[in-house]
Amino acid sequence: MSHCVVIYTYASCDTCRKAVKWLRAQGISYEEKPIRETPPSLTELKQMLKAREGNLKALFNTAGRDYRALGLAETFSTLSESEALALLASNGNLIKRPFLLSGGTGLVGFDENGWKSALG
Repeated sequence: MSHCVVIYTYASCDTCRKAVKWLRAQGISYEEKPIRETPPSLTELKQMLKAREGNLKALFNTAGRDYRALGLAETFSTLSESEALALLASNGNLIKRPFLLSGGTGLVGFDENGWKSALG
């Protein structure tokens, strides 16, 4: 693969571990970053948003404790795109994981078939 694969993970996340194991099994080199300690930058979040065809909610870990604690289920529709991206950039717990960027490809969550077709 000619471009860099960056994957943000959380060490205690089974889905993240499965995704990294899958990347290794496919022989895909990657740079792994801890999502809680170093959340994706605003630039990376905008890349992912573009890859997800503008679906902002797809970037959020809607099942997470922080999402619920902030009451985002009730207030999400009132957030502007820039407010939502700023929230994500400041709190890695809010981001759906694993979060993978590779060239123009952006993947959130792990679906083996989806990853296989996106990353070959």
